[in-house]
Amino acid sequence: MLGGGGVHTAAGMRVWGARPGLAACIGPDLSPAVMARLERDFDLRAAVRLDLPQARAWQLFEWDGRRIEIFRVEQPEPFLRGPYPEDIPAPFRAAPALTVLRDAAEFRRWRQAFPEAVILWEPEQAFMTAANRQAFRAALPQADIVSPNLLEASLLYDLADPAALVRAMLDDGAPVGALRLGEAGSLLGRAGEAALAAIPAVPVPQVVDQTGAGNAFCGAFLLGWLRTHDLRMAGCWGAVAASFTLEQVGVPDLLPEAIAAERDARLAWALARAGA
Repeated sequence: MLGGGGVHTAAGMRVWGARPGLAACIGPDLSPAVMARLERDFDLRAAVRLDLPQARAWQLFEWDGRRIEIFRVEQPEPFLRGPYPEDIPAPFRAAPALTVLRDAAEFRRWRQAFPEAVILWEPEQAFMTAANRQAFRAALPQADIVSPNLLEASLLYDLADPAALVRAMLDDGAPVGALRLGEAGSLLGRAGEAALAAIPAVPVPQVVDQTGAGNAFCGAFLLGWLRTHDLRMAGCWGAVAASFTLEQVGVPDLLPEAIAAERDARLAWALARAGA
């Protein structure tokens, strides 16, 4: 199945009518059908072609949200680490916003390469441990938005309360914190504002697969923030995008014009229930 954090993130933007650029590594053995989907939905000029078998993995989810990846190729690392900022072609250097799914050191590289862009940092789960607490805290002021999930933030800060975790990130210099809570939705905060915004998870008739829902939230949240600069609205955009991801295995194959009515109905539901 087509997957990967970057693709799911871009698909979250796609729900809201955008055709984002996808900075990712692509192997030569993707099927023509998968390539056709990628070319239809995303701008691939920032994609890097590698002469290696495409990275593939089994995704195993534990009850507490912990994920285990079992890779099915011998050389997944080039796909996990690349592309690098220096690989991005000139047309994308003026990108107004981007998401970065990396550890703190790699996030800093992207921040330096895109000093004017609005950057949402989604820290890698493997990085979010107590041993990396200082590195995480030192990088927070360089992000415009930071969005870990509850398990990741809890492991790093050794706190369990969502509100305490959001405030800890804001106290450590994050301008905006978007803590993803799975079926409980998300909790959002902005530096200098005492109130936190609680965004519900949008219900769907059947949850088929949770893979990529958090990534889709991040992509749609960033797009919503860029277009509206409204914390509550951006959170609801993220919740709606995540809901479509839950309904099938793999990256949703959705045309924005085909889902517009359902998307807007889900947004109205979320906005009516979102609060401070």
